[in-house]
Amino acid sequence: MTRTYRPLLLPLTLALLAPVVGVGCSSSDPEVDNGGDNSTSTSSSSGGNTTSSSSGGNTTSSSSGGNSTSSSSGGNTTSSSGNTTSSSSGDPTTSSSSGGTTEKFSFFVTSLVALQELSGSQDGFGGDLRFGETGAGAGLRGADKICATIAEKSMPGAGSKQWRAFLSAVAGEDGKQVNAIDRIGEGPWYDRLGRLLANNKEELLNDRPSAADPAIIDDFPNEDGVPNHQPDPSQPEVDNHDMLTGTNDKGQLYSATATCKDWTAKSGDTSEGRPRVGHSWPRNFGGGGFPTGGGSTGAGFPTGGGSTGAGPGGNINMANWMSSLDEAGCAPGINLLEQGGPLPGTVTVGSGGGYGGFYCFALTP
Repeated sequence: MTRTYRPLLLPLTLALLAPVVGVGCSSSDPEVDNGGDNSTSTSSSSGGNTTSSSSGGNTTSSSSGGNSTSSSSGGNTTSSSGNTTSSSSGDPTTSSSSGGTTEKFSFFVTSLVALQELSGSQDGFGGDLRFGETGAGAGLRGADKICATIAEKSMPGAGSKQWRAFLSAVAGEDGKQVNAIDRIGEGPWYDRLGRLLANNKEELLNDRPSAADPAIIDDFPNEDGVPNHQPDPSQPEVDNHDMLTGTNDKGQLYSATATCKDWTAKSGDTSEGRPRVGHSWPRNFGGGGFPTGGGSTGAGFPTGGGSTGAGPGGNINMANWMSSLDEAGCAPGINLLEQGGPLPGTVTVGSGGGYGGFYCFALTP
């Protein structure tokens, strides 16, 4: 008897439930539950700003006459502080997060946090930037890869650009000299938040890029658009301006001993030379202490071209972003305390105030 009633009851049950399934679903409802993926979509067709977020699913948002931001990173809602564009087609050049767009993002200073993470060491990479690369030119290729990796972590999609570390070398893959200025394209270059660093190389070839946005000209920003002199806004400023370049103030190779064996050395042995660094923010002590002009002398800073003077320092220009002084050595190391110039007994890339950071440029904005 039981088997006889089941076929008869099924159509009746479906008929009774059918009107219930569509309750609440109309073209005027702003939210629709898609079921098992816990996705939520919110849209607005009126003027003003629209924001959407998702937990475990895809989110799209749209607006007419306003700004639009979106986030879909595993349930964490992210807001945007600028005019941004979100692409539903997966095109990385129009994605955005926390201000700025990949269309302009083409310059940054590698932050200490990023270098610690990628190197797996609290002391960073030191002068060895190979990052898994081997063979001729490995130091430059590895540094370029570090730039792309950091860019991608900061702004998904940005890593697909051709990033170049602003580093010179005695010999590249073809055995010929490499000048940093020749590696980075023709410009323009913008920071993470869309602020101009320089329109062209001519503007770069100054102590500070001549047309740079006033907000960043004397304090270059890291990959998140944060001025690097104070990377943690909740903490005081730190002494971290020394950036590896191996380069003179024309953007060319400084000397044969200024590149940590073309960015492959980190033991700190004197045979590795002393890396040439520029200043991401200028240093002017005034009066005594360190000089501000190339060829001057001061405590701890001898004159003399190249990095073969009586001690660390070489030619000094505390304002130049490309070429300010010679660090004490190539070993990994961090010094964020204000204590003067590179210390002869501390043979690290950070002994003069830094951590072995460097500049990253994209070939095209």
